[in-house]
Parts: sequence; structure tokens; C-alpha cells
Amino acid sequence: MNHPQPVVLDELPSLSKLYVNAAATAARRRVLGASTGKKRLPAVSHEVKGVRADVGNLTAYQHLVGETASDTLPAGYVHALAFPVSMSVMNRDDFPLPLLGMIHLRNKIEQLAPIQFAQDLDIRSWAENLAGHKAGTQLDVVSEVRAGSIDEVLWRGTSTYLAKGVFLPGIDKPGSPNGATGPSEFVPPNPTAVWQLNLDTGRNYAAVSGDFNPIHLSVLSAKALGLRGSIAHGMYLASRALADVGAVKADSFAWDVTFEAPVFLPARVALDITTLQTESGNWKRSDYVAWNPRSGRRHFTGSVTALA
Repeated sequence: MNHPQPVVLDELPSLSKLYVNAAATAARRRVLGASTGKKRLPAVSHEVKGVRADVGNLTAYQHLVGETASDTLPAGYVHALAFPVSMSVMNRDDFPLPLLGMIHLRNKIEQLAPIQFAQDLDIRSWAENLAGHKAGTQLDVVSEVRAGSIDEVLWRGTSTYLAKGVFLPGIDKPGSPNGATGPSEFVPPNPTAVWQLNLDTGRNYAAVSGDFNPIHLSVLSAKALGLRGSIAHGMYLASRALADVGAVKADSFAWDVTFEAPVFLPARVALDITTLQTESGNWKRSDYVAWNPRSGRRHFTGSVTALA
């Protein structure tokens, strides 16, 4: 695709305002019975310059997900910093899919260099790869974080989302997403950790990430969007797994996660982490899987792999 035309924003968008606007748009479409009629993604990127982490917010995030206190930004925290810019792209009037109710399928992140909390950062996001999915329509939202003083990408993330039940005209529906044959059979191993997630887990993560999507906040707000109860944020779960990998990981790494089944709150989540080493004994990769310890149903899988 052509490089998206940049739109520079004056400041980080307010996620709460974006969700309010998305709710108003959804209500208007229900009343009018109208769809967007669009089948193309906006050929623009949104960019905010000079973003700096708040040390109090960083500390609260580290405490919530179990990261060690540090001046270096965790990769999941950088995702949270970039998230409002990504959501502003998905909240545009010319965006073809509804923002509310969007399901997070996958995340692929490259942490290319450590980022210090005092650094000024430039964040750019755009959408690409609009495609059919057996359950609706999916797309990728890409974000890049650069050091404000130099033209160097420090962090890159691609989030894949699904608009469930939304089938755009002219977008073919495959037999299965991305040519996959479905989840493999899963036999739960002995867990290395078991998390106890309370009903307020979604609200607590929203407080540090700014992501107040109604599907995470309460049973009532989640039911209004078609779910039987509130669910944990995918990035909270993935970030907590990354924290459990621990300080063994390298300064630069690839972090992947695929979400399979939502975690309805409250919940217990079992986690297993398997660490692989090089012949010289250095850390190479950690694979992780999380599941419901009662039913054995897999929630998500992922890996953290050294890049250098």
C-alpha cells in the first residue's frame, strides 16, 4: 500500500471522548438503520509528537501487571501510550467499521530498543489489511513509536481486530481466518502460575491505560454490547504474561500473542511459561499459554523472542 498521508494531532486524543463519540455514532446508525457503505480504510495516519510518560501512571501500571519498578517503559505500557492514537484512526468518520464491540484477535510487537520514561516520543498509527473473516471483518492497526530527537523506530506494534457480525460489501469471507484450520487440540500442562482476577480487573486496567471500553467495565455495560459479562482487557492479560517472563528477556525482543477465548470476570487463569536457551545458555525465547483451570479452555498463547 502507499504510505499513509500523515495527519498531525495537537495532543494525545482522549479515549473517553473517543468512546463517547463511537457510542453516539452507533446509536445514530441504529436509529437511521444505515451502515457506513464504505469498504476502504482511510489512507491516512495519525501522529502525535512529543509524548512523554507520566511517572505516577507508569508506577501504577507496573504495580498492576506485576512489572518490576524501573525507569524503562514496559512494552505493554508503550502500547497503552500509543492506543489513543490508534483509536483515533478507528474513530474517523470515514472508517468503515464500528469501533464499539471490536474484538482483539492478535498482537505483534517489536521492542527494538529500551525506552526511558523521560524520553519525548513521536507516535504514529494507521490502519491496513482490511479483510474478510468467517465471523465478520478484520483489519490491522499499526503503531510506531520513535524517539523525538532522532528518526529511529524504538517500538512497533500491529493489533488485529475483528468487527464481529459486520460483513462489508465486496470483502470476501474466507472459510477460516488467515487460512487457519482452527485451534489445535490443547492438553493443559502443569501451570507455572495461577492468577485470581476480580470483577474490578477491567476497571483497574482502564484506570492506568485509559481504555474504558464498556465491554471491560461492568456486567451491564458489557451486556449492552452483546456479551454475557465483562471481560478482561486482552492487553492486560498479555502484559501480565510478559511481566511473568521477567527480567530474563533481552533489551530488544518480539512479543506475540493470539487471543482465543475471552476471560469473563471474575476468573482464575492458569499460565505456563516455557523458556528456551541457546547452546551457550543465553535466553532465546519464552513461550506461554493461558487457560481456564476449571474447563481447560485455552484463553491465549504467545511468545517473547530475542531479536539480538
